[in-house]
Amino acid sequence: MSAAGRFRRLTNWSRAILALPFLGIALVIALDRASGNPGVTFEPALTAGPALAAVVSSRTWYPLAVGGATVAAAFALAAADGTMSESVHSASVFAVILIAAIGSTSVLLRNRQEQALADARLVSEVAQRVLLRSIPDRVGPMRTAVHYAAAAAHARIGGDLYEVVQTRYGVRAVIGDVRGKGLGAVETAAAVLGAFREAAHQEPALDLVAAWLADSLHRALHENDHEGTEEEFVTLVLVSVRPDHVLEIVNCGHPAPLLLRHGSPVRPLDPPSPVPPLGVLEPAEVDPPVLELPLHDGDRILLFTDGVIEARDRWGAFYPLVDRLPAVAAAEDPADLLERLHEDVRRHVGRQLGDDAAMLLLQYAPTAPCPLGPVPAQVDGKEQEADRPQPHQSRFGFVGHPRGRSAQRTY
Repeated sequence: MSAAGRFRRLTNWSRAILALPFLGIALVIALDRASGNPGVTFEPALTAGPALAAVVSSRTWYPLAVGGATVAAAFALAAADGTMSESVHSASVFAVILIAAIGSTSVLLRNRQEQALADARLVSEVAQRVLLRSIPDRVGPMRTAVHYAAAAAHARIGGDLYEVVQTRYGVRAVIGDVRGKGLGAVETAAAVLGAFREAAHQEPALDLVAAWLADSLHRALHENDHEGTEEEFVTLVLVSVRPDHVLEIVNCGHPAPLLLRHGSPVRPLDPPSPVPPLGVLEPAEVDPPVLELPLHDGDRILLFTDGVIEARDRWGAFYPLVDRLPAVAAAEDPADLLERLHEDVRRHVGRQLGDDAAMLLLQYAPTAPCPLGPVPAQVDGKEQEADRPQPHQSRFGFVGHPRGRSAQRTY
């Protein structure tokens, strides 16, 4: 069905709902007349009319209009039952007028709350576009997709962060989780993402990108100085896909990414040695090891936050991501895979997730073979190396890649 058809059906259904108060009034009148007992009156039940009107309509005048019709019906019933002079009639009319006034006021207050919520969602959407920018379907040799769900009620951003950028050193990505929620977490996430977007282009070595982020985070926490700053930290994973088909991973206290390779079981890409989250150590002490992995065509790397693996069902069992991932990995499109995975997590939990959950999928799909070594070029009749980005003086005073190499592990 087209969108216009769905809108017409929704409109027709909304109009039918508006008739419920009048159907309720008609039902009360029918029951009163069917009773046949002059000593029994159904007049007090007419108060359901304006009460229903406040529920089914967003117009403040509608409960008042239904209340007027209900008062007329009350006088008609009282005249038919001979209760015009009795207290039950006076009490019923007073109750109808009171409920109609309360219903109109409640509709007004509800409309204001809905408008405030709509404004908050609009601000959230704008903030999300600035903080968590949309990721294209392809970045360099990688097909990419992201799925994010904030835990805060009616919010669309939280403490999780992600980004994918194309740099002269290859495709670089980050996914992370800020401790806590609320505005403080959003500020911290913004500081980390801003630092990554700069460092990813400036630092030739991935571990130096992590050191840059640690320095920026330390500075941001002391500048923001909001409540709980001394206890804040960020877990994150940095990923780089070099032009020579090699994947690099730096992990700072975050759940290990998962490798999905055709014909092989799902494999966690654990760091060579554990490293605490950023914010725990002083920036000068941040020196994470670099994990290297040669990539094959079609390899998929799933990065995620702990909101996925810590999702619990009603019995308290965590979501078994490694066990359930092969069932949804049949989807060819990365976005479809993440959507299926999210729905599987929701089915496991049976309700809205209790924590922010972000998932980032990178699929290695080069459009053309990449040369593994230097590409010779002819300049003035002499063979020279093609123009390639060279290591430069980093903001930490190093040249090239002096750190992390001694702690590498290659699969």
